[in-house]
Amino acid sequence: MKFTHATLPQRVVFAAGESPAAVAAEVEALGGSKVMLIASDREKELADPIAKEIPVVLRHEEVVMHVPVEVAGRALRTAVDAGADILVSVGGGSTTGLAKAVALTTGLPIVAVPTTYAGSEATNVWGLTEGETKTTGVDDKVLPASVVYDAGLLTSLPGEMTVASGLNAMAHCVDSMWGPRADPIDRALAQEGIRALASGLPAVADDSTGIEGIEQTLYGAYLAAVAFASAGSGMHHKICHVLGGMFNLPHAQTHAVVLPYVLAFNAPHAPEAEARIAQAFGSGKAGAGLAALRKVLDAPRALRDYGMPEDGIAKALGPITKAIPDNNPTAVTDENLTALLNAAWAGDPIN
Repeated sequence: MKFTHATLPQRVVFAAGESPAAVAAEVEALGGSKVMLIASDREKELADPIAKEIPVVLRHEEVVMHVPVEVAGRALRTAVDAGADILVSVGGGSTTGLAKAVALTTGLPIVAVPTTYAGSEATNVWGLTEGETKTTGVDDKVLPASVVYDAGLLTSLPGEMTVASGLNAMAHCVDSMWGPRADPIDRALAQEGIRALASGLPAVADDSTGIEGIEQTLYGAYLAAVAFASAGSGMHHKICHVLGGMFNLPHAQTHAVVLPYVLAFNAPHAPEAEARIAQAFGSGKAGAGLAALRKVLDAPRALRDYGMPEDGIAKALGPITKAIPDNNPTAVTDENLTALLNAAWAGDPIN
């Protein structure tokens, strides 16, 4: 073995039903006295009990998918004007992403309270969209100082969103097997993440209010994000980031659709990763394990269902090819990438 692994510094609190007190404790531990609370209108009922326990000087509700630069700019100005000294985000990946955008410039600490399985709360990756281009980067300033996982906040998450968000977390695991900085520790975390997600997601799909299933899924999503933060963004995420920014596609659903096609593309040339993924699913083959889970979950099937135009494939080909890491297990050509995108667009069966 020869590798270098960096573990990101972060406090993680699992506290089902106790997020108001847990968030207050984290804010106090970080010395926060002027909280900017970021939560969209959709998350108001979840954020209100938390707001009552912390010293809020500003509530910011403008949250937009893919974090447009103009939205981030407005949030930054309100944070500065209010004199905020700490950020608390209550919501999914877009909410966490907006807090990160503010922290990127101000350096303010973040306490993240996820209400989906997005995983952004456990990474030092930020993303901003300008026009049709989504730009991502890595900066330790955007890593939330604390994460509070409260399974009770996810009991009202719609079933379709639960499935898509959970498969987005699964994509973090799969990409972590062959990301540009992937190492044995990342693969071990990702393998356990896949196992937990494969166990938790069907339970949540069967009973959306079951705390045990939600906690198992949150645990898997956290491991997925930690592995991904270390391994770096691989082929799957590069495809999804380009398509999401270019065509304003819904983030989680795009990941859920693209994942099986990337796994089928790379698995033949990544035998160790394929074996780990298969074992985590309890299946003979990685692709078969994922397919079985997707069938149980009735997962999203085709990019065209979410608004991607067919002629967008040719438009996206160049930017995606440029973004895919050089160490991708399978060599990428215009021909095989076009075939992958065509199949994902149409929702074609995977052989």
